[in-house]
Amino acid sequence: MSEFDYEFDSDVVTEEDIEVREPRLYHVMLYNDNYTTMDFVVYVLETIFHHSGPAAEKIMLDVHQRGKGVAGTYPRDIAETKALQTRNLAQEHHFPLKCVAEPV
Repeated sequence: MSEFDYEFDSDVVTEEDIEVREPRLYHVMLYNDNYTTMDFVVYVLETIFHHSGPAAEKIMLDVHQRGKGVAGTYPRDIAETKALQTRNLAQEHHFPLKCVAEPV
């Protein structure tokens, strides 16, 4: 008996034999601070996250009033990339905006 002794019903792999899982999603969270302007947060939401003006303003108000807000929900790689882009843009404009990717 071989080390790799398997029994197969057929040599053809069908769709029923393949398990496909959706990737785990992550929220990109923006956190409020006392220095980053509301206009800059709206700018970030429009340029990096591609939100419309009214949607960006609503998210910015969530960040301002509740202390944090969800900028978007993406698979892990995309969420981490957008969080990094946001932090880099904030640093270029001398703002301490905190942005992280958190599991949903």
